[in-house]
Amino acid sequence: AAGKVEVSMPPVVEVALGETARIECNFSIPGNVSYSIINWFYVERHSKVKLCSVLPGELLEDNTSYKGRLSVGRDNSLSISRVTVQDARPIVCQVEADDHGAGENRTELHIYKAPEAPEITANKGGVSVKSRDLPQIATCVSRNSFPPPNITWYKNREQLHTEENKVKISETVTRESSWLYTVSSSLFASVTREDRNSLFHCAVHYWLPGQQRVMESQNVSVNVFYPAEHVTLLVLPSPTLVKEGDNVQLVCKADGNPAPMFSFYKREVEDNWQDLSSLADANSGVLNLHDVNKSSSGLYKCQALDLDDMEQLEKDVELVVNYIEGVSVKMEPPSPVLEGGSVRLSCSANSPLALDFHWRDAKGKIVAEGKQLLLSNLTFETSSNFSCKVTAHKVPGLEKSKQVAVDVQGKPRIVSISSPLYVRQDEVVNLTCKAIAFPRPSVQWNINGTTHEYMENLHIASNLTVRVDHNLLQEGAMCRVNNTLGTSEKHIQLLDHKVSESKGVIIVAIIVCILVVAVLGSVIYFLHKKGKIPCGRAGKQDITRPEARKDKIVVEVKSDKLSEEAGLLQGANGEKRPAADQVGQTDVHC
Repeated sequence: AAGKVEVSMPPVVEVALGETARIECNFSIPGNVSYSIINWFYVERHSKVKLCSVLPGELLEDNTSYKGRLSVGRDNSLSISRVTVQDARPIVCQVEADDHGAGENRTELHIYKAPEAPEITANKGGVSVKSRDLPQIATCVSRNSFPPPNITWYKNREQLHTEENKVKISETVTRESSWLYTVSSSLFASVTREDRNSLFHCAVHYWLPGQQRVMESQNVSVNVFYPAEHVTLLVLPSPTLVKEGDNVQLVCKADGNPAPMFSFYKREVEDNWQDLSSLADANSGVLNLHDVNKSSSGLYKCQALDLDDMEQLEKDVELVVNYIEGVSVKMEPPSPVLEGGSVRLSCSANSPLALDFHWRDAKGKIVAEGKQLLLSNLTFETSSNFSCKVTAHKVPGLEKSKQVAVDVQGKPRIVSISSPLYVRQDEVVNLTCKAIAFPRPSVQWNINGTTHEYMENLHIASNLTVRVDHNLLQEGAMCRVNNTLGTSEKHIQLLDHKVSESKGVIIVAIIVCILVVAVLGSVIYFLHKKGKIPCGRAGKQDITRPEARKDKIVVEVKSDKLSEEAGLLQGANGEKRPAADQVGQTDVHC
């Protein structure tokens, strides 16, 4: 053994596809004798095929698929460039020495190619919890790798392993024309209704030089079919706030997949059930009830039929439609009522709920709360229409109203006349008389003329067009309004426009005199301040009988209207004073 050539090589050399593989060949020859030749081989089907021969300073390549890709280093290592997957085979290094024979060893050359991203496809048809055989969940495919990778499966991030009657994994490995591998793995597993939310994915485990890596797929879910276990029947929008006139939905839901077929029924008398399925959508499980009323109340039932196993579940619900009916208003005493009288209005209604009553007038203003409204001292102006609004505070929007008319009767009442009226002789004027009454009155004048009447609600207005003469000025006009309950009349006074003008002149004269006295007082006060007029308590002048002086002009104003002058000379207490008492001695004080 000491006389033989010993060759050592690494057991495995790893390289990525397309890179350069460097294979070392170390040897020892007894006596440090130089080698005579080094031969390189690859092994195929247990036979060695020569790659090349290395002589000192020379490389001799054989005609193989490696030709042109081989090179030898100074350390006698062999390099293979642009490696392919076919190069993944044992490589043999044989060293010969003339007197010591030959020795050889081998290296396993491993080539690696990373796969593409895995493709996962879930079962599109869905799987049933009642399937007798294990249903296929998904398929995972890894393409173009070398060597073929391993594929593992996971549910909700937990690895699945083959288990009898629960989990089965089948795998197919295909070598493509490119010598790269495609691996397809299929997962079969039993499912439960809880798996409707489960997520599945696969992982591809592959190798690269000196390391192992993992590439994961996306998560997928499958459509799990399972029978319904529970059924619910809901009243929308609210089971307790349904009122007459509402649109109501009865929604039937089952926890099975796919959804079962739904049927709706309503209980009639003697436990007979009315089929309402024609009004519902059998697939969505919704029964629409439009404009419900009192008769819509009752017990409703939903039946859910599973077409897979023909099992049937049902659920019922009581629908209560809240209502207000029979709203009426009673009037005591009954209409019509005499003006000045009183009336009591009583409102009543039927409902299973507690009710509130509100009274409003014709303008919509709330005038009272409660079932009764007392109207006292009624007049024609009192609102004739009142309404009783009935509400249920527990059910918003539930309300009914009843309107009643209160008719007030009475003899006419004159509310407006055109008096006093200033006119001129022979002038054409319009005399107006307005009244209110019920029943409808008639208007009469005590003088002749052209009349026009206007009626608005309970008001009547009469316009009389007439020419003013002496008798009309003296006596005036009389408006008389009457109906079956009585008569009212009023006098219209006509005044001569000239008399009013003379009275106006007198008033203006009085105002001017007052202004003159005010100015005179101001002048006297001014002269006193300048010292021109002495004054004091002892200074008295008799102005009752001034002496007549020739250089003074005395102006005396007389009027034949003694009554008016006397009126102007009345004292503060309304009594007339003698002229001598009105004109006396006056003290002037400063």
